[in-house]
Amino acid sequence: MNTRRQFLRSTGITMALPWMEAFAGPESDSERRRMVAINLGLGLHSPNLIPESTGENYTLSPYLKVLEKYRNHFTVISGTSHPGVDGGHSAEKSFLTAAPHPGSASFKNSISLDQLMAEKLGAATRYGYLPLSLSGRSLSWSRSGVELPGETRPSQVFAKLFLEGKPYEKKQQIQRLRDGQSIMDTVMGNARSMSKRVSSRDREKLDQYFTVVRETEQRLLKAEQWEARPKPKTDRTLPTDISDRNDIIAKADLMYDMIHLALVTDSTRIATFFKNGINAVPTIKGVTQDYHNLSHHGKDPDKIKELAVIESEQIRALGRFMEKLQQSNENGSSLLDSTQILFGSNLGNASSHNNRNLPILLAGGGYKHGQHLAFDNDDNHPLPRLFVSMLQRMGLENDTFGGVSGTLPGLEMV
Repeated sequence: MNTRRQFLRSTGITMALPWMEAFAGPESDSERRRMVAINLGLGLHSPNLIPESTGENYTLSPYLKVLEKYRNHFTVISGTSHPGVDGGHSAEKSFLTAAPHPGSASFKNSISLDQLMAEKLGAATRYGYLPLSLSGRSLSWSRSGVELPGETRPSQVFAKLFLEGKPYEKKQQIQRLRDGQSIMDTVMGNARSMSKRVSSRDREKLDQYFTVVRETEQRLLKAEQWEARPKPKTDRTLPTDISDRNDIIAKADLMYDMIHLALVTDSTRIATFFKNGINAVPTIKGVTQDYHNLSHHGKDPDKIKELAVIESEQIRALGRFMEKLQQSNENGSSLLDSTQILFGSNLGNASSHNNRNLPILLAGGGYKHGQHLAFDNDDNHPLPRLFVSMLQRMGLENDTFGGVSGTLPGLEMV
């Protein structure tokens, strides 16, 4: 099993989940919808982020002043959380899945928001989704609850997007893909013969396994079809990865650049980015203490002051990414208008490892923005309803996510 998993990962197909119906007909640019989800693993100090006033005429908080020029392009959402999701840092596993009790020994994750989108929309692009990370840990989880590894090196992301292999390398790659299909044929044949002599309970497990095998076969087929097509061109050169692991803002900026390039070339329409934070002093002027330690500030004003320097820079990096999308045009509108950006954290209060009252921003995507949607801080509104809204904005007909039905009240589309 490990050998087969290593083979599949080596083909690059971990970057794509297919929807074979996407090959059925042409698609116009105006129908393209995109989604980027970003999680700050060490949270955001809510008093500096969440406005005190609500509605459209709210007063910008200290952090939001950094995004003032884009005020009408984002919505602040407070008073929400995932029902049943606890466990402090462990909740990062459930940020895009809403699977309850991620810290428990019996925890099994469910499919993440991006993967649900990729199942239906992924085949329209070379890569069905891009899972990116500063650490290797990912926000993306398969339907069977397996974490999909995150790409950590911008140079490798760039190579996937734009660098063509030599003819013999492409031929070898196609052969590996075809070999993989043969493996799947054998696996499916063996499993089918086994199904004739197992119990009904085991047959149900085999049916689930059949589904996974069929999905893998489809990924292999899709990867082979895209392998025969030329990659897009760019005037950008291969980026140099940042060697200073503590320079988290420069590393984030470079990864945001890769997301922008992937979206603008329509290499993918779905991306996740996990900014997990570090147990070290970040390379940011004015910061002298360990980032993780600062997130556990215990209301110490000196720690909060330094933490605010880091988090303000995180928000500025988001603003630079939004600006790149805003300046990229597609059919008379900006890429920001077609790209919904979920930005937030699985921690509502990082200092106490609390997973309620999550800090959430939703930017772009063609919503009616410029407002603060405030829900009850004591009786949180279920965050999965925002995910339902996002799924529907992508053109999917889902009306539930994570066991929660309905869309987010007050969030309207243009």
